[in-house]
Amino acid sequence: MAMLKNKVAFITGAGGGIGRGIARRFAREGACVIVAEIDEHSGRETAAQVDELGGQALFVRTDVTDKASLLAAIDAGVTRFGGLDILVNNAFVPSANVLLEDKTDEMLERTLTSTVKASWWAMRAALPHMKLRGGGKIINFYSIDVDVGAWLHADYNTAKAGVVGLTRSAAAEWGRFNITVNAIAPTAMGATFHKFAEENPGFAERAAAMRPMGRCGDPENDIGPAALFLASDLSCYVTGETLHVDGGLHLPGYNSRPEHIATREY
Repeated sequence: MAMLKNKVAFITGAGGGIGRGIARRFAREGACVIVAEIDEHSGRETAAQVDELGGQALFVRTDVTDKASLLAAIDAGVTRFGGLDILVNNAFVPSANVLLEDKTDEMLERTLTSTVKASWWAMRAALPHMKLRGGGKIINFYSIDVDVGAWLHADYNTAKAGVVGLTRSAAAEWGRFNITVNAIAPTAMGATFHKFAEENPGFAERAAAMRPMGRCGDPENDIGPAALFLASDLSCYVTGETLHVDGGLHLPGYNSRPEHIATREY
């Protein structure tokens, strides 16, 4: 039996990469998927794939940095499918890879908005609908970049650390509604990975070698099953957890210091 039959999932940033991989995996398990994506072309592509794989899809153009846009997308999904069971807060807006001292307030604000604030807005909007269903599943996203203090990602690291705080707080408070709230810390071959691989010969091989599993993750086949676990009844007694789905990369970690940065500067 399909594990998500008759379940309704709202996935932000579902137009590509990990978001699309999760949407496709959920579709194979019979879910109704609300594809919340700012890029109309990629969003409609994902929606078409969901339909082809056995799910039901609704594409809603969504800007997660705009509260009204995000709430309207949730309302549209609930109107179309009659409720909401699963929320996947995957989308974020990247900023330029520059040193902490060169990050601007605008970069920080946009990164915080697209991650912490967007997750906060979506979770609070989803709550009444999940309560009506007798419970729900919320999946947020953390990053190994926080653990290693990844260079050039100071705003992103700050935001993702905040997401864990939000995840744990919601898990503690919303268990009384039979809502589980967990986070995934993934690494996978999304659009950014493929861009780096094209521009930097040998990048893919080096990335694979860093992981104990010896390979890089696939959005649908490696990250998708972890999301499916957290979205299904299999995880009914799991909440407040952060699950690393990275082929073991979190064990050795990695050195992100750019080669051109001097050891000591005055």
